[in-house]
Amino acid sequence: MGHPPIISFLLTTLLALPAAADSIAEYAAPAGVLLPVDHVIVHKAARRMELLRDGRTIASYRVSLGLNPSGHKQREGDFRTPEGSYRLTKRNARSEFFLAVQVSYPEAGDIAMAQRNGWSPGGLIMVHGLPNALKYPRERYLNTDWTDGCIALSNEDMLDFWLLTGADTPIEIQP
Repeated sequence: MGHPPIISFLLTTLLALPAAADSIAEYAAPAGVLLPVDHVIVHKAARRMELLRDGRTIASYRVSLGLNPSGHKQREGDFRTPEGSYRLTKRNARSEFFLAVQVSYPEAGDIAMAQRNGWSPGGLIMVHGLPNALKYPRERYLNTDWTDGCIALSNEDMLDFWLLTGADTPIEIQP
């Protein structure tokens, strides 16, 4: 009896990743198991995410951000993507998006800033793929900022991200 379709897809993709990109392949274990990254950097202005291992970029992806991407997230509903040093926390394979990994926003400084202004800091900032139920053509999601403040990747890139990151991986979100 074979694997369920999603497991077969993930296994096939995992085994194909090292052959797909030389920069990833040089960090792959001989059996095709990818080693996790130790740091993620998001460059908001460039709409790029870099995955790093031992200080070297092993993968780089285009990202989409919140609808109002300039500046640091200050409150719930401002549609900004936070800036600062955070960690990847919870993982959700059953999200309304193709996979989702939570970012530790808000941290203590974010909460204090929001409280000084009488605001809720918001939360549930995620790195995720495209919506499972697309309302617009795929290209719109890939080429514009469309989230409520999250960091979005194509589904293919999200699968890489999911496989290459782990719990508590640092993520730095730069302006």
